[in-house]
Amino acid sequence: MIDTHVCSFCGLQMEPGTGKMYVKKDGQIFYYCSTKCQKNHKLGRIPRRVRWTTAGRKALGKV
Repeated sequence: MIDTHVCSFCGLQMEPGTGKMYVKKDGQIFYYCSTKCQKNHKLGRIPRRVRWTTAGRKALGKV
């Protein structure tokens, strides 16, 4: 069975062998599909307020 991960910021499914995995010192794991998602998360942006994320589209009533 292939492990698929969900991007921690935008919520999209990632194919195996793509993206980045970031592990904090406390053991928390973040998966990022692109550097765009990684940088937005590092800036402290909330995914619900960013229009192109899955959570943002759901908040706007588009999904």
